[in-house]
Amino acid sequence: MKKQALLVVIFALPLLLGAQQRGWEGGGWIGASYYFGDLNTNYDLSMPGLAGGVIGRFNFNNRLAFKFGGNIGTIMGNDAVSKNPFERARNLSFKSSIVEGLAQLEFNFLPYTHGSSDEFFTPYLFAGLNVFHFNPKTELNGEWIELRPLGTEGQFKGEEYYAVNAGLVYGGGFKIDLSYEWSINIEISARALFTDYLDDVSGFYANQDQLRRSRGELAATLADRSIIIPGVNEGPLGQSGRQRGSNSSNDSYVMIGVGIVYYFGDLKCPTYGNRRRK
Repeated sequence: MKKQALLVVIFALPLLLGAQQRGWEGGGWIGASYYFGDLNTNYDLSMPGLAGGVIGRFNFNNRLAFKFGGNIGTIMGNDAVSKNPFERARNLSFKSSIVEGLAQLEFNFLPYTHGSSDEFFTPYLFAGLNVFHFNPKTELNGEWIELRPLGTEGQFKGEEYYAVNAGLVYGGGFKIDLSYEWSINIEISARALFTDYLDDVSGFYANQDQLRRSRGELAATLADRSIIIPGVNEGPLGQSGRQRGSNSSNDSYVMIGVGIVYYFGDLKCPTYGNRRRK
């Protein structure tokens, strides 16, 4: 069976990486970004953020491509819109800008050839990696305050979660030619992140007295912003060791957008070693 699988790979590679249309593409996109995590456990889509970025793609052939790019976006979450009574009583909220770079491998379901009258569109899937920067903030008395430096879950100074992290990127889209050079890409991409602190919420409430001594009154105030909801809680939720978030799964975000891309063709470097000798 192993030999048969190896033979399939050997014979399939020329078909996937054969001498079909190759070339570079570049462009940009604009759309929306959505956050999912401890402050949006219901997958609510009512709080989109503006997002956009640049696209670079190299087509190996009409099936496979390597894509890289850079994106920016805004994500946010708010317990006030939750359907869960405990989450509404918890009363936390955040907003963060996202700046990311990514690289991914792309597969076209249908043969896709720029300028072709038959192979001018295709759905596609992709998967890859990203590296991103985030900085969760919350609003207090009309001022946006950075949460990471406050150690709201009892992190010691210098041991806060990293503001730069990484994740897996996956998703799908649809591309269609407008002309030989120009095409439109419609895409949705999700991230499975390696952090649960995108929203500054992951584990348990810290001891309020210790947090106040080590980080100050502001940290203690923003660590527990709970409100009383009859039948849910009779006082503040922020008791030491009580659940504040869930660390059983990491946070994620999704970007949805429409892009316009220009096809440059197969830009080859000049060759010097093949000149005939006189």
